[in-house]
Amino acid sequence: MNQPLAYVDPGAKVASNVVIEPFATIHKNVVIEKGSWIGSGVTIMEGARIGKNVRVFPGTVISAPPQDLKFDPDTVTECIIKDNVVIREHVTVHRGSDETGKTVVDEGAFLMVGSHVAHDCYIGKHAIIVNNVAVGGHCEIGDYAILGGQAAVHQFVIIGAHAMIGGGTLVRKDVPPFTKAGREPVQFLGINSIGLRRRGFDTKKVQEIQSIFRALYQSNLNTTQALDKLEAEFPATDERDEIISFCRNSKRGIMRGYQIG
Repeated sequence: MNQPLAYVDPGAKVASNVVIEPFATIHKNVVIEKGSWIGSGVTIMEGARIGKNVRVFPGTVISAPPQDLKFDPDTVTECIIKDNVVIREHVTVHRGSDETGKTVVDEGAFLMVGSHVAHDCYIGKHAIIVNNVAVGGHCEIGDYAILGGQAAVHQFVIIGAHAMIGGGTLVRKDVPPFTKAGREPVQFLGINSIGLRRRGFDTKKVQEIQSIFRALYQSNLNTTQALDKLEAEFPATDERDEIISFCRNSKRGIMRGYQIG
């Protein structure tokens, strides 16, 4: 249902039961699937693919071109917002560049007021991006990760699943899954035990993850040696293998261990 004061380009494909509030603007080459709600003053630009039951609050801009001086604005790329995502007021999500062709916000993610997701990012399922967080280009945020208010994530950084980033943290290194990160420079502050329990990890599994990170960060070994030790001495589990794979494949290097003082 389109309000008469909204503008929807004839080239947009909008499901019949989508609600578009007054003063929203929907550009051409946009798809919005059934059950979604577009608040007043929202701008959805070319290349947006909005899934089912998405809620976009006033003042948000989706699928604006990348803030990349090399980008040709005539290049056709996408900004994919999957089902059941909530995007609050004044959020900006830019479409992909010609390097990957897309920015993706996956199912159930929650982008809070004033947050920014740059080009070519992937935001995982049920991830929470809190108020005024800035996520640089080409970043990957894992499923169920939480980024605290006003955190800033450097381009190309990867944050693992179930990780929690403290408010105001500057994230210049990769953050392994299941961990808590904070301070300056960013460092390991323990595992996200409360979050893990809320998501169904039992006590034994939480203790296993704690033991893995104790070996990684508190064994007086360098990262490569610690990962070799984990592979040799710890039983193979999905969580162990995920942590080892994440750390071995990190291009920016993982955050350092807790530093006193």
